[in-house]
Amino acid sequence: MTGLIDTHCHLDHFSTEEMPALLDRAREFGLDGMVTIGTRLSRQTEQKALTKYARPDLAIWCAIGTHPDHVDEEGIPEAETIAALTEEPEVIAIGESGLDYFHGAEEIRPTQQASFRAHIHAARLTGLPLAIHARQADEDIAAILTEETEERGAFPFLLHCFASGPDLAKAALELGGYLSFSGIVTFPRSTELREIAASVPKDRLLVETDSPFLAPVPRRGKRNEPGYTAYTAGVVADLHGLEPAAFAEMTTANFHRLFTKAA
Repeated sequence: MTGLIDTHCHLDHFSTEEMPALLDRAREFGLDGMVTIGTRLSRQTEQKALTKYARPDLAIWCAIGTHPDHVDEEGIPEAETIAALTEEPEVIAIGESGLDYFHGAEEIRPTQQASFRAHIHAARLTGLPLAIHARQADEDIAAILTEETEERGAFPFLLHCFASGPDLAKAALELGGYLSFSGIVTFPRSTELREIAASVPKDRLLVETDSPFLAPVPRRGKRNEPGYTAYTAGVVADLHGLEPAAFAEMTTANFHRLFTKAA
C-alpha cells in the first residue's frame, strides 16, 4: 500500500445503501484502507461485519471497545473478555476508549477511568494498539498512561483525533505513542494544533477523519467521510514540507508499524 489510510472512522453511521458510493469516493481520494472503530463492546459483532465491505483495492479493518461516553450503559469490561474478542484477522486494534470530561458528569469519571485501564490491559494482553479518546481530560490521560507504563509495562497506543495541548502530546510521545490528526487541524483557529502537528516526529504521525464527524476544510459543516482524509493529510504534509505522495507513503508505513496485525 502506498495510498492513505484513515486510521479512525465510524462506518456504522453510514447506511448499506450509501456504502458503495462512499467507498468509491474513498478510492478516488487515494485511500488504500480504513479502520472502523467500535464505541460499544456489546456491538462488536456489527463492527466486525463492516469489514466485509473490503475490496481488493481497499482494505477495511476494525477496532472493538467502549467509548467513555457509553461506560455508564456498557459497564466496565474485563480485559480478558476484550482480548478474547480480537481473534479474527480483521480486528487490528482495541478501542476506542479513554476519558471524556466534556460529556461525562463528574460522578461517572471513576467508571471511565476503570474502563480505560481495562482497555489498556487488553492492549497489553493482545499487543494490539489502543485508540484513545481524550477530551478535556489531558492531565488524567497523561497520568494514567504514565502510571500504567511504569507499573505494568509498555503497550501500543495512539491518541486519536488529537486536539489536546502540547503537554499531553509530549507525554504520549515519550511513552512511545502515536498522534493521529483529524480535520480539526485544518480549521482556521487551530493554530496551536498545527504547531503541535508540525513538531511531531515524522515516524509517529497518523491521519484520520473520525467520520462522520469533524469534516475538514473545505468540507467543514458537511458530513465527513473516509475519503476526506486527503484534505487533512494535505495540511499536515505541508507542515512537514512533504509532497502528498511522500506523506502517504510515510504515514502508511507508520500505520503498519503500529497496527502490526493489519495485512
